[in-house]
Amino acid sequence: MTDETAMPNDDRLVTETGVDARIAEIVEPVIKALDMRLVRVRLSGQNGLTLQIMAERNDGTMSVEDCEAVSRAISPVLDVEDPVEKAYHLEISSPGIDRPLVRKSDFVRWEGHLARCDASVLINGRKRFRGYIRDVTETGFSVERDQPAYGEENVAVIPFSALAEAKLVLTDDLIRESLRADKAAKAAQAANENDAGEIPEDPEAGDPA
Repeated sequence: MTDETAMPNDDRLVTETGVDARIAEIVEPVIKALDMRLVRVRLSGQNGLTLQIMAERNDGTMSVEDCEAVSRAISPVLDVEDPVEKAYHLEISSPGIDRPLVRKSDFVRWEGHLARCDASVLINGRKRFRGYIRDVTETGFSVERDQPAYGEENVAVIPFSALAEAKLVLTDDLIRESLRADKAAKAAQAANENDAGEIPEDPEAGDPA
């Protein structure tokens, strides 16, 4: 996969509208203050009324403890701002394996994997695509279709400016890569915590008697 640091501007490309956008405006600064990033806000009629907020750490991990930390941080802010008129159930979650792709770095990180993408304008005569993410650049990416119809273009170039929605498709390769990346991220996090917990030696201290 391509180095994620190649994308200097990593604001969300896919954002909310209406009440969801107002909620995102409220919670995103709080989530950033926790050294995490917002993935998606969605208010739905599930279980009466459910406000789902997807978030993740910058390394792509999101533990149960992280979800609890986000919930504790944003609940008081939502209570004060009160963007939803009715009672609702707050659900904090990770993006999951078949996650939405909302930033340029998401496409960089998951380049080569299968995704479903919707465009806001016609591209090669269609708006919906399913295929492998290829050739991610600062301005867009290509989709190499896994099931092209006869006579249709096999590859479509989608500018980020025309992206309406995108989501990974669950495959065995994606599961393996997600597990590998999660394991590597947790190992790095544990190593950093161990380094932070070490007490540096005093170079002026003498040997014990």
